[in-house]
Amino acid sequence: MEIKTINASDTWQIRHEVMWPDQPFEFVQLKEDDLGFHFGAFEENKLVSIVSCFIEGEEMQFRKLATLEEYQGKGIASVLLIQILKFAKEKGLKKVWCNARTNKKAFYEKFGMKNTFKTFEKAGQEFTIMEIILF
Repeated sequence: MEIKTINASDTWQIRHEVMWPDQPFEFVQLKEDDLGFHFGAFEENKLVSIVSCFIEGEEMQFRKLATLEEYQGKGIASVLLIQILKFAKEKGLKKVWCNARTNKKAFYEKFGMKNTFKTFEKAGQEFTIMEIILF
């Protein structure tokens, strides 16, 4: 597996296929995509997992962490998450957070992320804000 920086547009197909297949393709295109840092995990030169990171002040939010279904359960998203936490530390950021699908909270807790107990709903999905303090 290889992790590389990618363009925002490289993330859209996986975002759509994995996270929001019932929504129009434009639903996964974020207006702030051009301001973010985007990372992809590649298996044999095929993009199989993606994440987008947005820095504001001393915090970074990551969004749209997604892995193609046939590659799920192999630890690829874990490696990607470890990589972006390292990226945040190298940038000297104090906090990393995400809007996790509530049914995926346990995944993020494995990496030291804490449940803030702040929840909301979007397009029929329930989300919980998870965070980790780095420094």
